[in-house]
Amino acid sequence: MVESPMVESPMGESGDVLVYRRGHLGHLVLNRPKSINALTHSMVITIAAALEKWESDDSVATVLISGAGDRGLCAGGDIIAIYTDAIGTDEKVGGAASASFWADEYALNAHIARYSKPYVAFMDGVVLGGGVGVSAHGSFRVVTERTRLGMPETGIGFVPDVGGTFLLSRAPGELGTHLALTAGSVTGADAIALGLADHFVTSDRLADLAVALETRSAADAIAEVATAPPASVLLQQRQWIDECYASNDAREIVARLESSPHADAQRAALSILTKSPTAVSVALESLRRARALDTLEEVLDQEFRLSLRFTQGTELVEGVRAQVIDKDRAPRWSPPTLGDVRRPDIEAYFESLGDRELRLSPMAGARDRRIE
Repeated sequence: MVESPMVESPMGESGDVLVYRRGHLGHLVLNRPKSINALTHSMVITIAAALEKWESDDSVATVLISGAGDRGLCAGGDIIAIYTDAIGTDEKVGGAASASFWADEYALNAHIARYSKPYVAFMDGVVLGGGVGVSAHGSFRVVTERTRLGMPETGIGFVPDVGGTFLLSRAPGELGTHLALTAGSVTGADAIALGLADHFVTSDRLADLAVALETRSAADAIAEVATAPPASVLLQQRQWIDECYASNDAREIVARLESSPHADAQRAALSILTKSPTAVSVALESLRRARALDTLEEVLDQEFRLSLRFTQGTELVEGVRAQVIDKDRAPRWSPPTLGDVRRPDIEAYFESLGDRELRLSPMAGARDRRIE
């Protein structure tokens, strides 16, 4: 992890994001190390404000984002806040606070992907969920030997968001489908193979790289310290992954995994069967639809619909309760099995939100008119 000793000026209401200026570098440090820098709404607003300011500042050539502490860049969004919002609302579609958070977070993800200056992310240690959103859409994505990257949402009764379905649907073959449905994590080498990262730098060189970014171009500074990544274990498993996940039906995927002669495939089946059947089914459909969409913004609009609808339903609340609140690790999913999830129920998650649509994509208005 890297922290610069000189603060330019605090932005936002707290020190949860430290904003630095050193030379030609604008450096954002996520600063909630006790929670592995889990993202709050105020942090999203602070990051967005800094990026907007620096984009029009000619003295800033490069932006860097990293995490405080020694455990990781970011463990995702603040799911306890989302859980509290979900159980405390009677609104028709999700909680107001969560909807506002996701609207700003997804707009930030889109801005990072379109950022006009080099955006460097140190994806060291834990990089989960929302952490992927603030890093894997950047132009220079640096992983290390310590990287553990994942989209763990189906394990808490949710689905990959922050543009995760855009990235995973474009991974080679069905590698992204495997990662999304199992909610597993991968190494830095795997992240490069998936297309979620670009450069491998050993963690002990990150501090030197941060200093170099103050005066040198991102491309040159990274090339100086980057090394060839280790072999990707995930990529070596692609044959059985592609064979087993080449279906649009989650039940068929699990059946193929169970009947595969590969032990890793059988373990994947067991893993998927512990996840929310609804979340697994909707996540698979989301990936397939994302693959057919042209832009990140269109996918984020789709993910916004799903996020709001999951706060309305039972699965997210139950998943967070079981994994984080009560920690009994015994979620009571409803419905309880993949065979009980009906096609109309899956499709209902994707229906237009009407005037609550996010509309990051210019195509959103035309799409809504077609739906209506």
